[in-house]
Amino acid sequence: MKEDIESAIGELRQLIEGARSMPMSASAVVNRREVLGAIAALQGSIDDTLSRASEVVGDRDAVVAEGQSEAEEILRRAREDREKLVSDTDVYRLAQDKAEEATESARREADALKAEADQYVEERLANFELTLERTLETVRRGRARLMGGQMHALGDDSDVEGMELPDHLRRD
Repeated sequence: MKEDIESAIGELRQLIEGARSMPMSASAVVNRREVLGAIAALQGSIDDTLSRASEVVGDRDAVVAEGQSEAEEILRRAREDREKLVSDTDVYRLAQDKAEEATESARREADALKAEADQYVEERLANFELTLERTLETVRRGRARLMGGQMHALGDDSDVEGMELPDHLRRD
């Protein structure tokens, strides 16, 4: 394209440079048909070049528009991905918070149940201890009556040391 234009301009220049000069004048005589032919060739080359340039510009515009469309699509998908990640992060954070709340609630409930169970066992053992002490006191009083009225202090079993238990009370 560029070569065609340069060639047509070169041909036109040669026609003018090679034209016969008019004596005593800066004017020259050129062959009208040759100059008009060179101008037509130059004009054809320029028209072809401009047409191709328009196509390139049109293609460029289409490529730019397509690139812009692709860029907008990429941005749209990136925003969607960002929103999904943010949403997933929020969901995860909420789930984590709820799990911590549930764990803490279960821990408090377990501590309360343990304290309640300990209190229940303590009450039952204290009740059992009282029952055993009363039973032991009753046994001592019964023994004291059998021995002639002597009362023993609580926990004083010195008079029964060395005595053998009846067979049905032994643990062997």
